[in-house]
Amino acid sequence: MGYVLGVTVSLGAHVGQQAYSMDEMRALWRWLDDNGFDWISAWDHIYEAPNEGGVHDHFEAVATLAALACETSNARLGCLVFYVGYRNPGLLAKAAITIDHLSGGRFELGLGAGWHKWEAEAYGYDFPRDGVRLDMLEEAAELIVGLINGGSAEGDRQDGDEGVDGPARFSFQGKHYRVSDASCLPPPVYSSMPIWIGGVGRNRTLPMVARWADGWNAAYTSAENFADLNRHLDNLCGEIGRDPKELERSINLLFAMGADDERAKAAEESVYQSWGAMADRVMGGALLGTPERAVEQILSYIEAGADMVNIALRLPFDSEALEAYQEVVMPAVRAEVG
Repeated sequence: MGYVLGVTVSLGAHVGQQAYSMDEMRALWRWLDDNGFDWISAWDHIYEAPNEGGVHDHFEAVATLAALACETSNARLGCLVFYVGYRNPGLLAKAAITIDHLSGGRFELGLGAGWHKWEAEAYGYDFPRDGVRLDMLEEAAELIVGLINGGSAEGDRQDGDEGVDGPARFSFQGKHYRVSDASCLPPPVYSSMPIWIGGVGRNRTLPMVARWADGWNAAYTSAENFADLNRHLDNLCGEIGRDPKELERSINLLFAMGADDERAKAAEESVYQSWGAMADRVMGGALLGTPERAVEQILSYIEAGADMVNIALRLPFDSEALEAYQEVVMPAVRAEVG
């Protein structure tokens, strides 16, 4: 297999804030940040994922990310991804900038159309059909890009330079969301903030990525499918005159690795126990086997176009396997592509 050499690859962790105590999670964040992980993210859920009806401890995403920002100093931070139906996009933009300042400019904002209807219904949120949620995502992306980064299409950026005509303002009127002559102060630490869109939909999600995002995130899909989607995204960028190289590409892989053959088998079995009917769907994008096999899997995603590979850590996982990942897998991957 011919791996791409001389590329810059980020290796991160996607930490779902469920079934941990806050002290346990803070200790894990610090360990990841101190041991070479380039990215740490949370998810945006109210109940556990996969759904068990709200039986596990689970922390809210914005507050969790603020704590993550204060506990770390090295890794890039994000949420992969916020469901746009839970928060007004303008308020989410303000929260993201606040976390960005807490982190010293390391925060990146991820957006998605959501999937966890059970938690939404339990907490009284509307959870419309897929097409409507995708419409909401597109409006939210345009609004947030315009408000934070100064881009606009149907929206209107006004009043130019802060301090001369006052702060820049942005207006947007959609079916689901709107802002009116809104300023967004302070700006992100580095003046702009990378915006990610997550999902694997060819017809709606990837065109949004090409138009609005700085990064694309896929989760729990095979390297072959990732490569196919990646090529499609390149073509979509070409159709609108955008350089595909401007877009960062990432994959989240369910962490089901074992430190040895016996533990690897146990980790794989635990996926089927915890995910139930959804297990077959996520197993196509799970990091399985021993560290040696994990290296090959990660390299296959890099060859498929991934700039960042994140392991998704859901309790319970094998702590010795995580140490082996950090000590064996990460250096081996970096040596292969460096």
